[in-house]
Amino acid sequence: MTDRDDEMPTEEQKDDFRRTMGRLASGVCVITARWGSMDHAMTATAVASVSLEPRLVMFAVHVDARMRDALEATDMWALNIMGAAGQADADWLATPGRPIMGQLDRIPFRRGEVSSAALLDRAVSVLECRTRDIFPAGDHDLVVGAVLETHLGEEQAGLVHRNSEYFPVP
Repeated sequence: MTDRDDEMPTEEQKDDFRRTMGRLASGVCVITARWGSMDHAMTATAVASVSLEPRLVMFAVHVDARMRDALEATDMWALNIMGAAGQADADWLATPGRPIMGQLDRIPFRRGEVSSAALLDRAVSVLECRTRDIFPAGDHDLVVGAVLETHLGEEQAGLVHRNSEYFPVP
């Protein structure tokens, strides 16, 4: 690592980086967790499969996000891979400042038997996970989870995010 890696970027550099990475199409997921009697949810596009043996996935969460606080209290969560039918759900759960109370009231879901997290009905598939590791990565943390259960939803077009827009994919 060079000294330059640790320098704080200018606003122009951050904007250039955001626009550059915005051109990378990525799948749209919703991470859900139940902490006590409260459901937490967030839309995530920085998600990846990590390993088949053992089955591991990862996602990035902003260090100041409410979901990050929930992950300190519970190690169980669900990764909902969204389809085109769930675009409005993903959009709502990406809205900054939305109320935490009742944020899933408008979204149909069932409770995961393993994780107790919300499994969204409009997801194309869902993974119930347990946190295995959390790694600091700048203004985000990378959360690695062991997959405990998989659920295939109704076959439908997928959903990707590119340049701040959603697009259905066959």
